[in-house]
Amino acid sequence: MGTPNRPSSIRPLTNGSRIREYQPTLDGTGLTVAVVMSRFNQDIGEGLLSACTSELVRLGVAEAAITVATVPGALEIPLALQTMARSARYEALIALGAVIRGETYHFEIVANDSCRALMEVQLASGVPVANGILTCEDDDQAVARMHLKGIDCARAAVEMANLLRLVREHTQ
Repeated sequence: MGTPNRPSSIRPLTNGSRIREYQPTLDGTGLTVAVVMSRFNQDIGEGLLSACTSELVRLGVAEAAITVATVPGALEIPLALQTMARSARYEALIALGAVIRGETYHFEIVANDSCRALMEVQLASGVPVANGILTCEDDDQAVARMHLKGIDCARAAVEMANLLRLVREHTQ
């Protein structure tokens, strides 16, 4: 499957309609993307990262336009992404990691607060953040999900960066 071309305009939703629709696109050409990966549950993180970066390149994002940083755990990811968003160097951000349920309430705290903080970064900065922090019951679940989730995050980041670019072009 090839990557769709980046749309140059908004097209009518239906033939003759005055309603216009932004067309989704997965063309990563010219985009800059930053990925922050948690080193906690590192094997899962590296599986997510491999799938994600491979998909970004497949979608046309140049390797030189991809920046990867690692942090100790999922709770540190939002701060790194916030700093990257404020730099105005990236059009999309991706969070990767795994929170595996243990025997304490700590799982809920990390899962909930990391997700909430990613949303805050995205909304405050206007830079899309693809959430690839897996929240799983056990290692087997995380291994089973990591490849597809890495790919999904790459696609979401590229699509959202293109959508926001298109919206900005048509509102200026």
